[in-house]
Amino acid sequence: MNGQNRKDITPGIEVEIVLKADQRSGKLTSGVVKDILTNSSTHPHGIKVRLTDGQVGRVKVIKSK
Repeated sequence: MNGQNRKDITPGIEVEIVLKADQRSGKLTSGVVKDILTNSSTHPHGIKVRLTDGQVGRVKVIKSK
């Protein structure tokens, strides 16, 4: 499942995000969602979230629901 729909993402789920610094390489970082930062219901590049460790990026893969 991709991370383009806000309704699919809730705090506490495990996701893979791409950090701003890694956008060119596409390197993914795994973590657990703490906050959802995107207000719109969808976003073509992925919903922006903050992980529990403080990293911020756009969701590319939702691992667990």
